[in-house]
Amino acid sequence: MTDSAAGAGQGPGEAVAADRQGGFVRRIGLFQATTINMSQMCGIGPFVTIPLMVASFGGPQAVIGFVAGAILALADGLIWAELGAAMPRAGGSYVYLRQAFQYRTGKLVPFLFVWTAMLFIPIGMSTGIIGFVQYLGYLWPGMGQTEGDLTGLAVIALIITLLWRRVDHIARITAVLWCVMLTSVALVIVAAFTHFSAERAFTYPGDAFEVTSHQFWIGFAAGLTIGIYDYMGYNTVAYLGAEIKNPGRTMPRAIVYSILGIMGIYLLLQIGTLGVIDWREMLDPTSTAHSSVASAVLEEAWGKGAANTVTVLILVTAVASVFTGLLGGSRAPYDAAREKVFFRPYAKLHPRHGFPVLGLATMGLLTSVGFLIGRHTDLATLISLLTAVMVIVQALAQVLALTVLRRRQPGLRRPYRVWLYPLPSLVALTGWLVIYGYADKNSPGRHPIEWSLAWVAAGCVAFVLWAAYEKVWPFGPREISEEFLDAPDPDARHDATGPGTGPGTDPDTDPDTKEPTPA
Repeated sequence: MTDSAAGAGQGPGEAVAADRQGGFVRRIGLFQATTINMSQMCGIGPFVTIPLMVASFGGPQAVIGFVAGAILALADGLIWAELGAAMPRAGGSYVYLRQAFQYRTGKLVPFLFVWTAMLFIPIGMSTGIIGFVQYLGYLWPGMGQTEGDLTGLAVIALIITLLWRRVDHIARITAVLWCVMLTSVALVIVAAFTHFSAERAFTYPGDAFEVTSHQFWIGFAAGLTIGIYDYMGYNTVAYLGAEIKNPGRTMPRAIVYSILGIMGIYLLLQIGTLGVIDWREMLDPTSTAHSSVASAVLEEAWGKGAANTVTVLILVTAVASVFTGLLGGSRAPYDAAREKVFFRPYAKLHPRHGFPVLGLATMGLLTSVGFLIGRHTDLATLISLLTAVMVIVQALAQVLALTVLRRRQPGLRRPYRVWLYPLPSLVALTGWLVIYGYADKNSPGRHPIEWSLAWVAAGCVAFVLWAAYEKVWPFGPREISEEFLDAPDPDARHDATGPGTGPGTDPDTDPDTKEPTPA
């Protein structure tokens, strides 16, 4: 598909935007970008991980895990905000790592990122489907293993069908799902606080805060892993960078707003739940509080009928999270394929709707595989494995990429610069190292560190074979591309060319877009 074909049937401004973004059109504004992020962040995660968090800490002090996760998410989110605003292209981390590490290792690091993203993104989405089936069990008590497996696979197929359309139509669907998500969370919080017991919520075991204990830090690392898993999704808009209007202004705001909003929701949800359900019940595998804690809260507060109704909303929320996650994840291999750093068929867009066909189909298939694996192991193990793989190739590399790019490309247009730099980078680096360093201790017998290293090693072998075939570094010269140094300002171009989107007509447009701020 050619770029000119991508612009067919669009206004003049949209055609220009499409030509310059490889077929994508900038249609997503601040509200839609924030709802996409929040829908991905607050899916089924907190509803299934509250018992896991309590088990990690051994009591209601588990709220520490959500606070720690929020701090790490905000520090890392600011890194995403600077990189995404400066390089608003499809692919997110792929673009940033390619620009930062091309000087010494050619295309190795971006290749490894795409190699790994094709694994950790669908694994993350599969946990949402596992949570969906887990809560469905509250409404369908007799559901067996086979029925649950088939139901989960059917939900994944439905989500892929819904994503098979133009992104502006998807953004409207996401806004509706976001409202359902807020409603389900709000009802659980209100129900919890109408039957809240401060004594139950704030009575801690005697050793709850023994910070000199090795066991405390093992629990803290496990809680931080679960916490950051619950906040994952604050970077979804970065993968949609080529489809964001006024990205230098919109992307940082959407990231910060979504993290702060979800942090408030999670704290209320965690504290409220602990004030209704005795934390010891959450540790009992046979208890409803263990498998469907939000349903247990509703049943305790308002009865079985209310619990059934809100459980349905929670199921929709789970679908919303996977929906937005696969939306962003399907864009991950697109830019790499266009630049011949991944299999070339991934560079093709749908001729009518303009989305990456093979990327979306592959993500759907691998999500199905991850779902079946998780259903036959356990959710905590899947979370640990996915986090370890993500940390080693994406999270740590991206912290370093921010510093490298500031030194290598000081003239890069940066509509937003990380607040209090380098403090957020140091906080993010410390948090990711803690999660990775304790991964094996928190998943005994599962060896997430060893599996993550094995996957990266396999990726290095694949890269060597690919590089030899393509005659690129180390079998050819390094190709240095600094296209963003001379790239036109996408914020200014949108204001100048977008039909009906000039200053004063678009609520997301700032008359002074050359120096936008995130808030």
